[in-house]
Amino acid sequence: MINATRFTGLGVALATPFSAQDADTVDTAAFRALIRSVRSGGADFLVVLGSTGEAATVRDEEREGIIRAALEESGGLPVVVGVGHNATARTVAMAKESAALGVQGLLVVTPYYNKPQPAGLEAHYRAVAAAADGLPIIAYNVPGRTGLNLAPDILARLWAIPQVIGVKESSGNLAQIGEIARCLPPGKLLLSGDDALALPAIALGASGLVSVAGNAAPAQLKALVSAALAGRRKEAQELHYRLLPLMDALFAESNPAPLKAGLEELSLCSSLPRLPLAGASEPTRQRVRKALQELGLLGASR
Repeated sequence: MINATRFTGLGVALATPFSAQDADTVDTAAFRALIRSVRSGGADFLVVLGSTGEAATVRDEEREGIIRAALEESGGLPVVVGVGHNATARTVAMAKESAALGVQGLLVVTPYYNKPQPAGLEAHYRAVAAAADGLPIIAYNVPGRTGLNLAPDILARLWAIPQVIGVKESSGNLAQIGEIARCLPPGKLLLSGDDALALPAIALGASGLVSVAGNAAPAQLKALVSAALAGRRKEAQELHYRLLPLMDALFAESNPAPLKAGLEELSLCSSLPRLPLAGASEPTRQRVRKALQELGLLGASR
């Protein structure tokens, strides 16, 4: 049986840094430095090439280098790689490549644009599982990006696939999160996919968070998740309120543009995303900067 507990606690959905001169070039040195920063902050696992990692615009020939760098810098932390695509054959190919490179898990977003029926969605995940050489799979529900909601009754079909060990839930719907938690089979994981909903999701039964803000404030997000999981309600509540301005600022525009602005403020990487995403606007950058200052992560003079 797959040990799903390796993917509990704080996971960080890593940004993919690009060169300050040319967003067409991956800045591998900055990516490595970002991973070291996240590790030192106490992350429990790493998520590479998800939405925050701009996987949709990372080229096929760039994926191997990014994955290898993550594995080399992981320090033994589990590395989960996003392999989602709206074409099952493409998803299967990326799953095979990632498995061959030695990753510890796969993040598989629900296929976007095609609007598959429940039977097609189940067949998609079964095809990935068959190709994934026994690797654990975390289904990724983010209807705001895919146009498809992985409702609890459909998710129940995926739980029948042994390799599907968890769901990253980014619907933003607490009622749905609660229903998933209520019906969660033994050995399966519910992970919050939204920083601002981590505390209520854990209260409902989630086992952790896949975080965007953890790129910039890993120690603070680790403290929040640990307190929430341990049932230290007052401490977790205070941390949540302290972090909320940053969490909100990072989604003032499409992720990861605000995050990359913050990472540039922290001298971790360039603020450039890849087109069609534009860099964060100046008002958003100022909002992110202020939130980082309030957390003590930037000097007030910046």
